[in-house]
Amino acid sequence: MTRVTTTWATQETTSAALGALAAEGATGALSGERGIVYLSAGRVVHAESAFTPDLGALLTRSGAVPSDGWWDAVDRGGAQHRVGHRLVDSGRLAAGALEVCHLGALFDAAYFVLAHDTRAHRFRPGAVHWLGAVRSVPVDAVVRESDRRRALLDRIHPDPAIDTVPLTRVPGAGRPGLPARRGRTLTQVDGVRTAAQIASSLACRTYHILVDLRRLAADGLVAAAPPTAPQTAPVPAPGPDPAGAGWDDPDTALLRRLRDALEAL
Repeated sequence: MTRVTTTWATQETTSAALGALAAEGATGALSGERGIVYLSAGRVVHAESAFTPDLGALLTRSGAVPSDGWWDAVDRGGAQHRVGHRLVDSGRLAAGALEVCHLGALFDAAYFVLAHDTRAHRFRPGAVHWLGAVRSVPVDAVVRESDRRRALLDRIHPDPAIDTVPLTRVPGAGRPGLPARRGRTLTQVDGVRTAAQIASSLACRTYHILVDLRRLAADGLVAAAPPTAPQTAPVPAPGPDPAGAGWDDPDTALLRRLRDALEAL
């Protein structure tokens, strides 16, 4: 079947367009200025954005799934939209771990797609992500979580540019005793990396890194890099600090909400 690409004709925000599609029970991919949200029968099944590492990067860089195991699942299951199923069926990842990791990546990407009232671009009816179905989430829950994250980050430091632009350390700023994860985040700020690149280097969820960077900015330790700073130079991608390797500290409140949602479903 030929995939149809439909241009979004209104001036609605991505979140408003997503709500309309949910009411219609639509299946397909809605593109916005900062990413794509995938729907199945009006529910969100996946989201991706260039401003956050994808699920594969998080799983492989954290060591949860070997790199060759991930690409084997992509090669064998991608064309059938069953990469997630391949990971579980092969024994490389438990089903529950996949669901939690997938939902974390979904909410991270959805924050960038939805939280800043950017415009919807187009909807592709019937489009399916190669990952396949893992766990669906109601649209209103995704929108509420994106709004909650934006409000929290703005309370910490009301500068959304911190989330997307290359960052630099403030010259001469002191470095008081910082929590371990925030200190690791600060060491990655080099005038070139963005929040997404820092998250990828540390194999951390992007939202946790955004919280750290907003706090560092509020403390006067981090700021947007000057426009003349190189923004296209290749960025080295060291793995997580061996002393603190593995998954980053969990956002326990979010994990509780995810657990409650899964139990309700």
